[in-house]
Amino acid sequence: MDATMRAMVLRAPGQPLREERLSLPSPGPEELLLRVRACAVCRTDLHVVDGELRHPKLPLVLGHEVVATVVAAGEGVTAFSVGTRVGVPWLGWSCGQCRFCVAGRENLCDQARFTGYHVDGGYAEFMVAHQRFCFPLPSGYSDVQAAPLLCAGLIGFRSLRLAGEAERLGLYGFGAAAHLVTQVARYRKRRVFAFTHPGDDRVQRFARELGAEWAGGSDMLPPEPLDAAILFAPVGALVPAALRAVDRGGVVVCGGIHMSDIPAFPYSLLWEERVVRSVANLTRADALDFLALAPSVPVRTEVQVFPLSAANEALAALREGHVRGAAVLDVDAEG
Repeated sequence: MDATMRAMVLRAPGQPLREERLSLPSPGPEELLLRVRACAVCRTDLHVVDGELRHPKLPLVLGHEVVATVVAAGEGVTAFSVGTRVGVPWLGWSCGQCRFCVAGRENLCDQARFTGYHVDGGYAEFMVAHQRFCFPLPSGYSDVQAAPLLCAGLIGFRSLRLAGEAERLGLYGFGAAAHLVTQVARYRKRRVFAFTHPGDDRVQRFARELGAEWAGGSDMLPPEPLDAAILFAPVGALVPAALRAVDRGGVVVCGGIHMSDIPAFPYSLLWEERVVRSVANLTRADALDFLALAPSVPVRTEVQVFPLSAANEALAALREGHVRGAAVLDVDAEG
């Protein structure tokens, strides 16, 4: 095996990624050395590149929606054997001992480390990951189709859980996560109302194709009050907009890791037991439950594929709203 690998490296926020050759990483105790096959491109990656998420490891290999094959195992690995296909999500490690971890809320662990942020991720030919935070993947998905399940799918799934038993569900921002959670919501007989950038007929048609019964601009009210709304667009002004759209007792779930400031709004929008809450990444239980559910729906991922060397182009396409579904880096493809 070559002792080096190709990787797309972030040297400083605000700069484009650089294609470099790095030394092959070595797995430590309970870690797997993985040959990356595909890695989806997430809006969180844009937040890291833009410096909106502070204190990333630098230099850094981004990427936390990783599909890979185990090629070697460190001491103490018992969960996976060489040749197994696994998925690696955003949550890369937690302490397992704090009050949050003990309660199954490891996503809130103070010592948590995140893939493609604190540790190098999947914009590379190889990476290492802790065995407790790797997951077997359903066999019916190709590598590029499986990649968006690892964050867009998982965050959408956790957001849906925190939205409760809402029958009328609004989704603000119809990108990678919304196109997957729509399918789960419809499978569970929920009614979906999609909110997009005003005037974006292309995305509104896409939402209706996936089962949304109504699609309109985020500056509009739905045709009837909602029981819950999930915000995937990182726009703080959508919080009061969603509160206006939900019925009494409704919940607004903020699904992103970063959002612009929420503007002041009158208490009357929150009154009558409306709730605003956030989602903080995921737990292992979320991953196991969603990856078991996805083939039953079945969840279909719509992907736009880029070679690894075109990671900057993929990030630009995501930033400009030109991706239908999810952007995915095919690490085996020629650039």
